Amino acid sequence: MLVIVDGSPEAEVALLYTASRLQHATGSMVLLYIIEPEDQQHWMGVRDAQVEEETNKAKALFRLFRRKAANAGFDDVNIEEVIREGRKTDEIVKLIDEDEDIAILVLGAAVDAKGPGPLVSTLAAGKAAGSFPIPINIVPGSLTLDDLKALA
Repeated sequence: MLVIVDGSPEAEVALLYTASRLQHATGSMVLLYIIEPEDQQHWMGVRDAQVEEETNKAKALFRLFRRKAANAGFDDVNIEEVIREGRKTDEIVKLIDEDEDIAILVLGAAVDAKGPGPLVSTLAAGKAAGSFPIPINIVPGSLTLDDLKALA
């Protein structure tokens, strides 16, 4: 099961939902952080600094997500961490194509008035939805930990 890590509250809901599901099934969770290229990059040194900064951010988020999963009682779930560079939607599809063990993409839906979030809008509700290579589970961002555990 694939979870996109971006520091958003809905990513945390996706993490906890996935961990809860995996406690009752076999498999592992892949946490994916994607470093998106800046629009204006004139110097290689600036790009290198951005990649280093984003890599450090990704590692910190991975530690935080592991801690949140453990604190919620999911410390026995196998978690793999992946950092990629590129456009989010492209890198998600590439990873799914490369890793045949990834069978479900889990996205959390934002609860704010702006909509469910860019990944849900692009992948699950956009024109790619009908041809996406694996099923997409969308988890309402308003669900509590108890709600998530009850769904598993």
